[in-house]
Amino acid sequence: MSTTMAKKGVLTAGYRWRVASRVAAAALGGYALASAATVLLSLLWPAPKAQAVLWATMLSFAIYTVAVIWVIHTSSLKRAWAGMVLGTLVLSMLAWWLKSGGAA
Repeated sequence: MSTTMAKKGVLTAGYRWRVASRVAAAALGGYALASAATVLLSLLWPAPKAQAVLWATMLSFAIYTVAVIWVIHTSSLKRAWAGMVLGTLVLSMLAWWLKSGGAA
């Protein structure tokens, strides 16, 4: 947004939708990514199951924070959504593969 628009207080509907979409990508996409990472990390963590889930859950807060920062910082809205969706899909597929016994 240019400084002229900011001074005049003009915010177009398109700009508002882009901001809303970026917030949705950060909040919802970040949550999905952190959840998928939690599942995968709890499967990979070399500890008893309860401890693995606990540590993976604690790490998910950092993962969520990094995801939100990345979505806000990235230059493209498409890149923000693609990063959240593809990252979540990759982590989910790896967790599914490990859970179904594909790694054995």
